[in-house]
Amino acid sequence: MGYATSQQLARYHQLYQNIEVTFTKEVIRTTGLIPQQVFVKSLGGQWPCVINSTSLLGAKVIAGIKSGIYEKIQQGTPSVSLRFSFLNMEKNEPFSFFVAAKITGMTQYAGSPDLILINLAYTQRAPDDLIERLGSLLEANMNSTKRREERILVTPDALRKLGIAQKETIVFIQGIPRRCILRDVSFSGAKVIMVGIASFLQDKEVVLRIDLEDPRNAVGIKGTIVRTEDVEGRRDLVALAIQYHEAEVPMAYKMHVNNYISQLRKNSDDDHDEEPKEKPAASKGKAAEAPEAGPAEGGGSLDELPEDPLAPAAPNA
Repeated sequence: MGYATSQQLARYHQLYQNIEVTFTKEVIRTTGLIPQQVFVKSLGGQWPCVINSTSLLGAKVIAGIKSGIYEKIQQGTPSVSLRFSFLNMEKNEPFSFFVAAKITGMTQYAGSPDLILINLAYTQRAPDDLIERLGSLLEANMNSTKRREERILVTPDALRKLGIAQKETIVFIQGIPRRCILRDVSFSGAKVIMVGIASFLQDKEVVLRIDLEDPRNAVGIKGTIVRTEDVEGRRDLVALAIQYHEAEVPMAYKMHVNNYISQLRKNSDDDHDEEPKEKPAASKGKAAEAPEAGPAEGGGSLDELPEDPLAPAAPNA
């Protein structure tokens, strides 16, 4: 985090400011939230709380009635500060910030006599760190639907930009681990190449392991083999098209794919800005006739496979 431009932050704020993000275990893990270091501060006191959900305009937090915060609210304390604490993945250390807010409502939480749900409305613009974390999360979730079929050919450069440690990995087919290599990936699926017989693999349930970096994390993605393809010149190999189970794709994976697509879009926008405003008529004609082909959509050719595609990658690959 910390690399979003002011234009990106403004875009995130405009598009996503009203969308609430519920802090499930997966969202906590993906954003790096440190729940033990979150609290509400007011009039020199501070009380631990749990962030139930937040948008860029406000939050809902859960607190204990006996903690003392309920009494303060009852005394008419509308102004508070909500302290967020996140893990800086690069430095592996926490960082925190406060957001000024006012209390707009309070109810019992889930019928519990010991817990209250406090509604907060921010009284200042959310800090850039919060905008970036929530914005990138929401953008990844949205693009996983809008751009679900865009395939990214797994080249050494793409691996680096995707933040995937290596193309050699494991696919568990009905619980049995099999070595394979990634050929392409997308929000909705992947293509892998492995030793096997196509007729025995079609329609099988699988879990594809992908090793992510920044931070280092191995995710398992459930899916189904929906198509098999022969590998030209290699009768011992088969290419498998895996369709992920959409509801079970890890958020961390979505964010890595989205970061790659966002980089392509940014580079494309930068190139467009550098183009002259007017082009010769001949150039305009050629551009109109040429079909669009984005780098993220390349399918590649299976003819490019090395003699032994399952051999360990070269050190600099």
